[in-house]
Amino acid sequence: MPKHGKRYAALVSKVDREKQYTIDEAAALVKDIATAKFDETVEVHFRLGIDPRKSDQNVRGTVALPHGTGRTVRVAVITKGDNLAAAEAAGADTVGSDELIERIAGGFMDFDAVVATPDMMAAIGQKLARLLGPRGLLPNPKSGTVGPDVTGMVRGLKAGRIEFRNDKTGVVHAPIGKASFDPANLSANFSALLSALEGAKPGSAKGVFLRSAYLTTTMGPSIPLTLSGGVSA
Repeated sequence: MPKHGKRYAALVSKVDREKQYTIDEAAALVKDIATAKFDETVEVHFRLGIDPRKSDQNVRGTVALPHGTGRTVRVAVITKGDNLAAAEAAGADTVGSDELIERIAGGFMDFDAVVATPDMMAAIGQKLARLLGPRGLLPNPKSGTVGPDVTGMVRGLKAGRIEFRNDKTGVVHAPIGKASFDPANLSANFSALLSALEGAKPGSAKGVFLRSAYLTTTMGPSIPLTLSGGVSA
């Protein structure tokens, strides 16, 4: 959105740009800066001390946010046999085998995540890699979307498990909830994400790993965060 206008200027004035806020302070401030007519998403952006050009320094992982994301995730499951019924029972929105692969190849995209069992990956890679890959939807073991436990994968996504990974500038962007969340729940989700991110630090990364962090809402200004103390357990 354009960074101008009286509304945005009023929101910016509520954030002290000279201060680094604790996550608890920032989560409480969200209520004042999220003034859109919809429930704004709250995101955290971490700048990492890595060289994203080096494959051994890239950061990727998953984390189960204790209070979810506040978003309804539509899950498609590509599998076969008994796993078809298991996926449906777990709450998958779309379930199928080769016929679902063909539907997706033909343009069906009514989902937010794709889960698959290993026995379907050859067909998925052959027919859907170029379609799903650029969208970040291609099932991958590292993102927790490929495996034999269909029930666990579907329930995890529905409950608020998210994937995080750095972009080409070494920044990780991740949602931690909605502006309507209780500030304590935003803080708890942030703490879970921070712990997972620290656990994913590459062994080859030298120096300060977490260089800076900002909390933002969909339509509001960013809030600088302190990464030394002040994080709720």
